[in-house]
Amino acid sequence: MKGMTLIVKTVTRLTVGLIMLYGLYITFHGHLTPGGGFAGGVILSLSFIHLILAFGKEFVIKKFSETITSVGESLAAVIFLSIAVSGFLAGYFFKNFYGQGVPFKLFSAGIILPCNLAIFLKVGLGLFSAFLCLVLFVSTNSKE
Repeated sequence: MKGMTLIVKTVTRLTVGLIMLYGLYITFHGHLTPGGGFAGGVILSLSFIHLILAFGKEFVIKKFSETITSVGESLAAVIFLSIAVSGFLAGYFFKNFYGQGVPFKLFSAGIILPCNLAIFLKVGLGLFSAFLCLVLFVSTNSKE
C-alpha cells in the first residue's frame, strides 16, 4: 500500500475538504478582505498536494490526470478572458457590466467575484499541474 500511515491518511481525508472550503472562502471574500483568486488558488493546490503526500502519486493521478488539470486550467483562462472581452464589448476592457450591489456584501463587486473564481481555478490547477509534473519527473529520473 503506497502513501503514508493510516493516521496520516485518515487526517488527510478529514482535512482536505476543509482546506478546499477555506480556499473558496478566501476567494469569495477577496473583494471584502485580504485574499482573492490567487490566494484561494494557492490554498486549493495545497489541498491537492496534501493528497499526493498522504496517498501517493498513483492515487491522485487516478482522480486528477494531467489532461483533466490541463483542460481545467485552460478553461479557467478562457473564462477570465471572456469576462474581460465581455466588458470590452460593453464599452472598454474589463468594464463592470454587472450591477454593483450593496457595499460590503458578498455580491457587491460586479465582475470581481467571477474574475476571482476564474483566477482561483487557474492558479489552483496550474500550481497543482506544476507539482504533479515535478513528482512525475523525479519518479522517472530516480528509476535510472
